[in-house]
Amino acid sequence: MPQKIVIRAGDIVVEGELNDSETAETIADILPIRAKAQRWGGEIYFDIDLACQLEKGARQVVQEGELGYWPTGTSLCIFFGPTPASRGEHEIRAASPVNVVGKVKGDLSDLWDVPEGAKVTVEKG
Repeated sequence: MPQKIVIRAGDIVVEGELNDSETAETIADILPIRAKAQRWGGEIYFDIDLACQLEKGARQVVQEGELGYWPTGTSLCIFFGPTPASRGEHEIRAASPVNVVGKVKGDLSDLWDVPEGAKVTVEKG
C-alpha cells in the first residue's frame, strides 16, 4: 500500500508518496530519514544507508517529480529537472539506473533553491 510522505529540504517542503515496490516498502520501514542534500543539476540526492538491489523495471531516464533509489550510492533521489547526464533540455537522466520508489507532488521549481549540504528530512505524511 502506498505511503504518504513529507520531504523537507532546507526551507522547502514537498509532499509525496512512496509506491508499493519492495524498495519503497523497505524505505518506509526506516522512516524518518535525516540526511544532508547533495545536488546534481535538477536532482537532490542523499545517502539513506540502505542496501537494496536494482529491481525489475529500474531505469535511468525518469520523469519530473519521481523519487528513485540509487543502489550505487545507497541514496534516495528527488528528480525535478535535467541533470549533467541528460540528453536534451527536457530529459531527466540519473547517473545510472534507479528503482523508482514514488513521486512528489506540486510545484517543484523551489527545489532548484535547495543548496548543497542542506538538511533533508523524510517523514511519514
